[in-house]
Amino acid sequence: MKKEDCYLLGKITRRHGLAGNVILKLDTDQPELYRNLDSIFVEINGLLVPFFIEKTSWSKLDAVNIAFKNSSEALVDQSLNKDVYLPLTSLPKLKGNQFYYHEVIGYEIFDQNDTNCGVIRSVNDQTAQNYFVTNLDGKEVVIPLIKDWIIEVNREERFIKMQVPEGLVDVYLVPSKKDE
Repeated sequence: MKKEDCYLLGKITRRHGLAGNVILKLDTDQPELYRNLDSIFVEINGLLVPFFIEKTSWSKLDAVNIAFKNSSEALVDQSLNKDVYLPLTSLPKLKGNQFYYHEVIGYEIFDQNDTNCGVIRSVNDQTAQNYFVTNLDGKEVVIPLIKDWIIEVNREERFIKMQVPEGLVDVYLVPSKKDE
């Protein structure tokens, strides 16, 4: 399994108990989708290694207690503080204006007047306000990712149409006038 064919599910943060269990901290806003995991891929030395799961239980809303099949001390030690991935093919297909962040990289953003606001290079979800980072005419443009602003997600033509506030894109493109 290649990393580019997978998405980050979370990270194994610590041991749990004496039976060789670990805690998987999920990096998702829908943890309920991962109640019945059979296997996961753990990144070890740059490779995705499959780990098969014997049973799971929830320790918190976003943390899963995992018991691996054929678990050993060495296996548990290898998995600690490592990122966990699942194949992209395991994600449910989204419809309408819903999308996965990795899915829209390379999409164009258009405002409500069909003006191009750039091509999505990345999505920043590490701050309180998630945002698109686009490239427009060689300049970086940041557009807040607000659900109510999204008018249309067109997967066939690879664009997102949004209600972008007037003047937002100009902040990045129009040179500022120096104070006199």
